[in-house]
Amino acid sequence: MSTGFRVMGIVNVTPDSFSDGGLYVDPVAAVEHALRLAREGADILDVGGESTRPGAQPVLLDEELARVEPVVAELASRTTAQISIDTSKALVARAAIAAGASIVNDVTALRADPQMAAVVADAGVELCLVHMLGEPRTMQREPRYDDVVDAVRAFLEERLAFAVHEGVSERRVMLDPGIGFGKTIEHNLELIRRLDELLMLGCPIVIGTSRKSFLGTIAGHARGVETVPAGERLAGTIASNVLAFQRGASIFRVHDVAPARDALAVAAATLGWRWRTRIPGGTPTS
Repeated sequence: MSTGFRVMGIVNVTPDSFSDGGLYVDPVAAVEHALRLAREGADILDVGGESTRPGAQPVLLDEELARVEPVVAELASRTTAQISIDTSKALVARAAIAAGASIVNDVTALRADPQMAAVVADAGVELCLVHMLGEPRTMQREPRYDDVVDAVRAFLEERLAFAVHEGVSERRVMLDPGIGFGKTIEHNLELIRRLDELLMLGCPIVIGTSRKSFLGTIAGHARGVETVPAGERLAGTIASNVLAFQRGASIFRVHDVAPARDALAVAAATLGWRWRTRIPGGTPTS
């Protein structure tokens, strides 16, 4: 079935992620959670052992390896979903690829580790380049841009050129504008509103708004409160995903796979993507 989108389920093997930190630190719990996301329709399982929330502290190499390697290896033997490793460390990426990962999701866009591009190129895996202003500990300290969309586009264009120069196949690169990574609410909304301007770069666009604080602030304003908790941001996540899909995004990184996939399927059908289904009492349509 052609839907025009892929869903990337978030598997945080961390004690301090902003939404589900600590829930899946145990490898067994992380694997079961990931398999549940796969059953709900996740095309990709994005396994990360270092939080990138605002203010997050770095994690030592050995600790990150210990968190993610057994999870990736177990998932590779138990699901057909594609496995992504969310890391900026080349040695973690190499170990995860050896264990079965086929995507490297680098929030630093190959800037943190000079060996990362070679690891990706040599393995021939897919690569996600993410825009982030600064680094997690400082990225939300008064982020400023003359034009956020122009700045993000120029950054991703330069990082894509660098990756290709280092031997990464352009056909295997996806680009993420980094919603919430060094952006205000207005920056995030402007990026979603003008997301189609990133399509000129020629790569699939990844969007990651799931449960993020700007959604809580917007929903809170509508309710007359300061914000709503992370667990109550599903509606905002779905709204932002559908709008981003309409503007050209094709990969959606989410905590809540089933409802996000349902919403995107309806959006895809409405926008005319080829699909087949059987309506109860009716006939297959396409």
